Amino acid sequence: MKTDAQIKNDVAAELMWEPAVEASRIGVIVDNGVVTLTGHPASLAEKHAAERAALRVGGVKAVAVEMTVKLASSHERTDADIARTAELALEWNVLVPDDKIHPMVENGWVTLEGQVEWEYQRKAAEDGMRNLLGVVGVTNAVTVKPRTSPSDVRNKIQAALGRRVEREVKNIDVHVDGSVVTLSGAVHSWAERAAAQGAAWSAPGVATVINDLRVQV
Repeated sequence: MKTDAQIKNDVAAELMWEPAVEASRIGVIVDNGVVTLTGHPASLAEKHAAERAALRVGGVKAVAVEMTVKLASSHERTDADIARTAELALEWNVLVPDDKIHPMVENGWVTLEGQVEWEYQRKAAEDGMRNLLGVVGVTNAVTVKPRTSPSDVRNKIQAALGRRVEREVKNIDVHVDGSVVTLSGAVHSWAERAAAQGAAWSAPGVATVINDLRVQV
């Protein structure tokens, strides 16, 4: 098992390796395997890339994000400009249904509202906002409208788990309550935990996934 010092060195090295991150802007603190990222990335996209980089490192149990985006003066935009760009980004995104999601912008922070039928549509809208110039944060308030029965959702999720994390599927319990899916049990890596969560989100009608899977390192 890695020590906190080893994890800190590995996370710092991964941040250096990630081309979308300027590592000098990011601080790393580790306590009992929990990584805290601090600092001021220059964009929301860089902040997200730093989070993903930390989660890729073996031995990391969780990541706490205490970073705030600090835009360069050349990247600052008015809320009106960001709102117009956000509307166009949603309109031009083939994964986002027309006229289902609407952005609101306040102090560079985008809030998405609306209702869709699939989680991938909800996620695609958020991903599209993250890379826009001038955006400092995104709140995704879009809801997913349930379409199928809980038993059908559970069967579809279990089948997807078998395809994605075959060796772990026996250790994962799936509970469906309406449109809410809860995953519990244990997996051996963050990648497997993420794959299980992705399988749950891919089921039609799922509005919320509670991922209580433990990573046994």
